Amino acid sequence: MTNELQITDLVLGEGKACVKGALITTQYTGWLADGTVFDSSFERGKPFQCVIGSGRVIKGWDQGLMGMKVGGKRKLQVPAHLAYGERSMGAHITPNADLTFEIELLEVLTRDD
Repeated sequence: MTNELQITDLVLGEGKACVKGALITTQYTGWLADGTVFDSSFERGKPFQCVIGSGRVIKGWDQGLMGMKVGGKRKLQVPAHLAYGERSMGAHITPNADLTFEIELLEVLTRDD
């Protein structure tokens, strides 16, 4: 993997765009470099919500989801320095791990809503 965040739109959404500070609802799966799934909202049976662009998720998500529209599906290839860096996370993510995510954007709520 390169040292840069790689963003690939798999499906272009047509709904509201993701902006800094929005509460977003997603479904996602995350893979390690060897193809092992380390996390999936699908497996938990519950969508994941977070405030985007505020440092509450990894930098790769904060940067990689900006501008994505509801209904879209995006692949993010996140180099370690935009993921967890030198930290381990849970049982599967080792220090300096590059991560890949497929994320489906279900909803974007902003202060205007």
